[in-house]
Amino acid sequence: MKEIQKEELAAIRATALKNQDLLQQLNSRPASQREIRHVLNDVTGQKIDDSVEICLPIRSDYGANLKIGKQVFINSGAMFTDLGGIELEDKVLVGPNVTIISVNHPLDPEKRHGVELKAVLIKENAWLGANATILPGVTVGENAVVAAGAVVSKDVPDNTVVAGVLAKVIKKLEANNMSFGYITPLSANVERQRITLKIVRA
Repeated sequence: MKEIQKEELAAIRATALKNQDLLQQLNSRPASQREIRHVLNDVTGQKIDDSVEICLPIRSDYGANLKIGKQVFINSGAMFTDLGGIELEDKVLVGPNVTIISVNHPLDPEKRHGVELKAVLIKENAWLGANATILPGVTVGENAVVAAGAVVSKDVPDNTVVAGVLAKVIKKLEANNMSFGYITPLSANVERQRITLKIVRA
């Protein structure tokens, strides 16, 4: 368990309060994609690429440890508990009301108010279905699919579909027979490409 010193804790709290205020203001008014990305620049401390699209509301308890790649789509209601670090690689799709958690508390009652920080990595082209929950320390593999409502407590292999509580592999995607096309953001005035997958049952 990471021990946080008083000075560090004060800085974390200040950052968390600032970013929660920014997100609360953003979520309470109409905003263009450009405005959303501008606010997320401030929240995350990184330049959010113009290819990223985010549907409001978006929530975070910290914000500064959230990293977002290119061509990422985040649907409404997503929650990022990111003090331990959350990275969304390029082309990740995040469904409505997905929760990604990088912070836990010890089971030991005497230490319950401490925190355990474990980074979460969502690898390129992964898709998190609606209401999925990704728990601390998990890596979701490249091209993987997390079914709606799944609770993921262990790493998800590349090119697989996981489902259930707790999630387990239910399908394997045959990489040599997959043809992926990028689905353009909702605001773009271009025709969307189809995504074709050949699914091989496990």
